[in-house]
Amino acid sequence: MTFTNPQIQTEDLPNVEDVVLKPISKSYLKIIALNGLAFYSLILGALFGLKYLIKEAPFQNNFWYLFFGVLGLCIFSFIMSILAFKKRKYAVRGYDVIYAKGLIVHSVVTVPISRIQHVEESRSWLARHFGLSTLKIFTAGEAGSDLSIRGLQHLEAKSINDFISSQVDGNK
Repeated sequence: MTFTNPQIQTEDLPNVEDVVLKPISKSYLKIIALNGLAFYSLILGALFGLKYLIKEAPFQNNFWYLFFGVLGLCIFSFIMSILAFKKRKYAVRGYDVIYAKGLIVHSVVTVPISRIQHVEESRSWLARHFGLSTLKIFTAGEAGSDLSIRGLQHLEAKSINDFISSQVDGNK
């Protein structure tokens, strides 16, 4: 038996960027906004709580500078999360699942279906209210899910789950 290891020309490889990725549900933007508003309200509320607990003059004299600085960071973070939402896209193909996300650091994850151990669909109480689900894909050798696609319409997540499960069961 002769060992062969032919070189592959990178120009001949299929390009992931050619795949048409589907955006996640716009309803998920509402969940991002609600979670962000709740978190930023807690931060700003805690800051006001500190205003009444800390009576030292330096803190009291600089409170409004601190408040508007924190408010500015919250607004910046909120805008960034809304802009990053537009980069969340996915595709399910015959042999793999692709998920792209990230505004500043853009990442594209491709998970071959042949490597998937199992898939699960989950829904938080807020996601249930908006008819959304999270699809978690697990592969061998990792603790936790290798890929989580949040913000899928519930029926779509269910059908993707069924498709991947049938493919995984068919590979065994």
